[in-house]
Amino acid sequence: QVQVVESGGGLVQPGGSLRLSCAASGFSFSKQPMSWYRQAPGQERELVAGISSAGTSTNYADSVKGRFTISRDNAKNTLYLQMNSLKPEDTAVYYCKPSWLTYWGQGTQVTVSS
Repeated sequence: QVQVVESGGGLVQPGGSLRLSCAASGFSFSKQPMSWYRQAPGQERELVAGISSAGTSTNYADSVKGRFTISRDNAKNTLYLQMNSLKPEDTAVYYCKPSWLTYWGQGTQVTVSS
């Protein structure tokens, strides 16, 4: 069964940092591009960052460029999102998945507030 499990969220002050993790199982993780998404209260889910299967190519939403870094460890079947210089508008539930997966994991809540 294909599964993605996000973790690492929490409450952080503006300007702080968090690192999210996504543990994947049930598919050939190393062969799949992966992405992070987020959904803020009352808003549509949006793409935050993507990474190629080998980790050699990445892309970011304009709102997070220069602050967030997506990476992966194919030996551990794990995707990461390093988030620095966090802003209140980054508050959301964060999700990971490959594009072809038709359902979402439980996500991890990130709250940026003083």
